[in-house]
Amino acid sequence: MMNLGTFGIYTFDFEHQPAALARDCVQELEQRGWRAVWFPEVGGREALTQAGHLLSATERLHVVNGIAQIWARGAAATHAASTLLADAYPGRHLLGLGFGGAPRPGVKPLAAMAEYVDELDAHAKESPNPAPRIPVRRILAAYGPKMLALARDRSAGAHTYHVNTAHTAQAREILGPDAFLGVEHAVLLEPDPDTARATAREHLEVYLNTPYNVAKFRRLGYPDEEIEHGGSDRLVDDLVFWGDVDTVVDKLRAHVTAGADHVAVQVIGTEPGGTAMAHWRRLGEALLPPTAS
Repeated sequence: MMNLGTFGIYTFDFEHQPAALARDCVQELEQRGWRAVWFPEVGGREALTQAGHLLSATERLHVVNGIAQIWARGAAATHAASTLLADAYPGRHLLGLGFGGAPRPGVKPLAAMAEYVDELDAHAKESPNPAPRIPVRRILAAYGPKMLALARDRSAGAHTYHVNTAHTAQAREILGPDAFLGVEHAVLLEPDPDTARATAREHLEVYLNTPYNVAKFRRLGYPDEEIEHGGSDRLVDDLVFWGDVDTVVDKLRAHVTAGADHVAVQVIGTEPGGTAMAHWRRLGEALLPPTAS
């Protein structure tokens, strides 16, 4: 079982920040006792190069691609880069793979992911250099039962994004007791309901209007009338935990109770190009063991 700590940081910040600011951020997070940082791939920075930059700036921090899109590079390139990171930073890089990006008509995510994993394994067997003997830790972005089963059978576990705590319990049942389950959840340190929900709806807008996310929310039990028009209060409150620090922390712990091994906390509502460090400091004081913070 991977030991990333119970809570980590998930952020889009590094996609758009100067490299020096990202370096300073991860160094402070490590110093404050955070054990893992997750980041997505949305076109700002190449995911595995970014992972190498963050790993090189730290000594103990786990760096997680959450996710590296399978369409962004071929399996051969992913194999080569991930084995180098595993060699250079033993036990500190976690390769999270996902479908990602815009919908692809006629392409079935499950089949595409299975094929990609097959290609990765084939490259590992065929490569003449010693890197394949170095274990590459990988997980798969997964929501539905079949993708969760693939993550269980072909990787170390699963990574979920924008799900409720009921889904975490369902995912744990499918994954079984041994596979890793990392759950991202968005938070907003804002106690006013109207202000918090307005910010949360702005954050959720893109997810509430893309077909594969809408399908996911339907599977989570939300009818169309709760997904449309910015989302119902219930949906918004389930997907973005808002309130004071104690309220947010209690809600985050519910994922752990439901079966998550690790919860990656995404702070929303910060200025574009800036950093959520002030919020990470406050959350760290509440979430991390006293000796680590």
